[in-house]
Amino acid sequence: MSAKIEQLHSSNEVEMTFNSEEETFERKGRVKWFNTVKGFGFLVPEDEPGDIFLHLSCLRESGHEYVAEGVTISCQVARRGKGLQAIKILDIDTSTAVPFQPSPVEASNVTRHPAVRAEGEFVDTIVKWFDPVKGYGFLTRGEGTQDIFIHMETIRNEGAMPVQAGQTLRVRVGDSDKGPQAAEIERTTL
Repeated sequence: MSAKIEQLHSSNEVEMTFNSEEETFERKGRVKWFNTVKGFGFLVPEDEPGDIFLHLSCLRESGHEYVAEGVTISCQVARRGKGLQAIKILDIDTSTAVPFQPSPVEASNVTRHPAVRAEGEFVDTIVKWFDPVKGYGFLTRGEGTQDIFIHMETIRNEGAMPVQAGQTLRVRVGDSDKGPQAAEIERTTL
């Protein structure tokens, strides 16, 4: 990551709040990249040069924790000292996401995630977030329920890539040493 981007993110000049006197306008762009660990990413707007800065706090306000490369986002944007910044997400279209292409690895380099035994019936869940770089994410059954860990190995085994935040999945859950974990994905939800 370039020093300029690091400086932009760490700078106190990056405003995370909306000023009601600030001029805003609607823009649509595709996700250039988004890093959940760093907490930000950039959109490439359809109709003007330059990128739109997208902070995780803005994404979270729309109920999302992660967006994949290529996803189309409509948002309210403000022109700030360092350039355009998304301040409110209006719509997210995941159909334009770049298909996930796992990098080829030798079998000897693959760390297999321990499988858990599925228990009970399939349950409806929603993907809270999933980071293909980290290889895991979390599902939810709704407000007030414990999150369900989902590992990329389970997703690969079921042929469910890519998985996006907000996507509905029917899964069977098992207990791991760290809590509930998705053990199986119902193929009809893919």
